[in-house]
Amino acid sequence: MNPVAFQIGPIAVRWYGLLIASALLIGITGGSKALKKRGVDEDDFLSVAMTTIICAFLGARVYYVLFNLPFYTAHPREIIAIWHGGLAIHGGIIGGGLAVYIMCRRYKINFWLMADAIVPFLALGQAIGRWGNFFNQEAYGRAVDPVQIPWAIFIEETGLYHHPTFLYESLWDLLVFALLIILGHQLFVKRGEVALSYLILYSCGRIFVEGLRTDSLMLGPLRMAQVISIIFILVSIVVLCYRRQKYGDYLPNVREDSAGL
Repeated sequence: MNPVAFQIGPIAVRWYGLLIASALLIGITGGSKALKKRGVDEDDFLSVAMTTIICAFLGARVYYVLFNLPFYTAHPREIIAIWHGGLAIHGGIIGGGLAVYIMCRRYKINFWLMADAIVPFLALGQAIGRWGNFFNQEAYGRAVDPVQIPWAIFIEETGLYHHPTFLYESLWDLLVFALLIILGHQLFVKRGEVALSYLILYSCGRIFVEGLRTDSLMLGPLRMAQVISIIFILVSIVVLCYRRQKYGDYLPNVREDSAGL
């Protein structure tokens, strides 16, 4: 597939950028509607969202660059070339999560309420954004026999068929999105549990998908995405259990307990 969707004079508009922009638009629209029902001012949400998007992009890029430091040290101009790919979702989650926490304190909005409302659309955005890897012919899995794996994709760079790991993760993210939407409407769910469930569910799928990929960010012999995913799962389970024991119920006032912890 051609990674360039169309040209405007000398400017090449890439599918990768279009898909990310579409994911962001859907996320902002969905999150705004969800939080409006919970009494959060739309302007406050947009301020939080804009800051979060910037920090998420920075976190995703810094994370990726740090784990490919020899290449970017030799090619410093490529550091800002995000249109070539190279955004690590775990870095984005960390950077974006910190931004949400800080901005929620500033606007006196409960952090967990904000997180619960936006994470389903984060999962949906990831499902859409993963198709950017398809157009860039990146983030694919190990080589396979197309007779045994008929849904394998042909990669021009290798001349072989590979696991379409972008597709596996996209489908998993769609399932996570649906599960989180359903979970968010259950009466037994407490504040913060949708956000924590996202970290657990997404991480479980990522551990499997990462085991098939050929371009994993490595720390010695360890695949960093799997390591971070395991940490996310363990920490999320501990926090979920702690909050369920400590907080038996939550007040509907969205501006109470602004620290959200």
